[in-house]
Amino acid sequence: MNETKMINLKIDNIPVSVPQGFTVLEAARTAGVRIPTLCYLKDINAIGACRVCVVEVKGARSLVASCIYPVNEGMEVLTATPKVLESRKITVELILSDHNKNCLSCVRSTNCELQSLAEELGCNAQKFGGETKFYPVDDSHPSLVRDNSKCILCRRCVAACKNYQSVSVIGANARGFDTHIGCLFEKGLGDIACVGCGQCITVCPTGALREKDEIDDVIKALADPSKTVVVGTAPSVRIALGEEFGYPLGANVEGKMAAALRRLGFKHVFDVDFTADLTIMEEGYEFLHRVKNGGALPMITSCSPGWIKFIEHNYPEYIKNLSSCKSPQQMFGAVAKTYYAEKLGVDPKDMYVVTIMPCTAKKFEKGRAHQDAAGVPDIDAVLTTRELARFIKRKGIMFNVLPDEAFDAPFGIGSGAGLIFGTSGGVMEAALRTVAEVLEGKQREKLDFTEVRGMDGIKEATYNIAGIDVKVAVANGLKNARSIMEKIKSGQADYHFIEIMACPGGCLNGGGQPIKSAETRNFVDYKAARMSSIYNSDKAMTLRKSHENPAIKEIYKEYFGEPNSNRAHHVLHTKYTARSKY
Repeated sequence: MNETKMINLKIDNIPVSVPQGFTVLEAARTAGVRIPTLCYLKDINAIGACRVCVVEVKGARSLVASCIYPVNEGMEVLTATPKVLESRKITVELILSDHNKNCLSCVRSTNCELQSLAEELGCNAQKFGGETKFYPVDDSHPSLVRDNSKCILCRRCVAACKNYQSVSVIGANARGFDTHIGCLFEKGLGDIACVGCGQCITVCPTGALREKDEIDDVIKALADPSKTVVVGTAPSVRIALGEEFGYPLGANVEGKMAAALRRLGFKHVFDVDFTADLTIMEEGYEFLHRVKNGGALPMITSCSPGWIKFIEHNYPEYIKNLSSCKSPQQMFGAVAKTYYAEKLGVDPKDMYVVTIMPCTAKKFEKGRAHQDAAGVPDIDAVLTTRELARFIKRKGIMFNVLPDEAFDAPFGIGSGAGLIFGTSGGVMEAALRTVAEVLEGKQREKLDFTEVRGMDGIKEATYNIAGIDVKVAVANGLKNARSIMEKIKSGQADYHFIEIMACPGGCLNGGGQPIKSAETRNFVDYKAARMSSIYNSDKAMTLRKSHENPAIKEIYKEYFGEPNSNRAHHVLHTKYTARSKY
């Protein structure tokens, strides 16, 4: 086994030794020095374009971009000389000269990397005057808004769309002063094969990209006495929301979140973990039916709306392989406006259902066809985790001092299997917990299917269940989903069951989760912290299997009869449609 060669150099006169292949930016951190960046994102966008990370290297004729400059033996680097600081300051001031500076009304104010850097460097935002470009705001997409007046051409969004997701529907259009980020033929985001995953938003350093805000719609509904307003929260919201209020990465703030939702005015506060369990019942029995009766295999999960739109655009011939189950979000709205509305004696049109999601694509999903079990839309409004945090702050709720409160019955009861939906591999593991016990007709001693856990882009495993070798695969991030689909298309894979999540890491890293700076994204494993929180919470629960959830048993007994019944198909299942590739 070859040992990694170490390189010795000096950073600000401090000797350091780092592995060969490190950049100056990475080496500086070993000396306790942070070099600012605007365009750099580890693994996907090392282009040295913004010139904010420049440093002096002894012997070099000019300042060099530390994010792409490799270390060499004996190198001497100075990271904050007057020349370096002045260069960074002028660079940022030039960026500001063509930037929309309505910072006070920007959704990213106080969480904007450009704003922070301008303050850090002591910039004068008005130093360079002159012409600025005008760009109309693109709000053509149901989930996303693009405002190029705030774009700094860092190309992080382009890199995320291409290198994380292999969707590649945005890029740099035109040249010179006219360069801007856009779509093919200058179409709007809503007119192309954008899947609405929101990964472009999470990497944007400014407010050039944001989710389509629905807070005002919810406030209006809450103030309407004719509406019964209910809310449900997705599994991964509870382990990220706290970050917006100063809690450490991955802190589970479930109790405070439930308390805050009540203080916002929601009449019924529920947990979408419940309908995650319901999804497992429907999806698990659907899988068993396909295995026993020769249905389309591999069966592929349908929980992630970004993935669903991706397959509709890129692999429509495999739509038949998708589970026909609605996502947990849509099931939540469907059972709220059918089963629960009946119990309350409320007309479905007078019930207003809100979900709190880690995902921007859920805003598109609520408007899809075949999502109206009660004759009205299953879901009325979707707030991202970020929107919920803004809503709580707007209402003056002191989140950090709230008591821990529980969700309401009956949809407040969720299992650990429902909770782990929030991470890559969670849907697969939850399904296996149920399918294995149903097929084997007995309880399993080992509930943890650890082979499908973790942040690897693609995970594969074979489990012998009741004498059947069940081959499974899990993919997170649409680039990895494409790899899986190409293997199936070429005949290289013979899986039985596949879980696909659109976002890298799964829902815990969804496009609607708290935005992490490039500094955090590049050097802190925030996804692992969130994932660990989910699995630790699952492990601590006594109820860890969907089919043992008493509220699930009750809804089948009272309303659906059994999984995949005619009524269940009407309320809980859906259809998909082939879409243009472009």
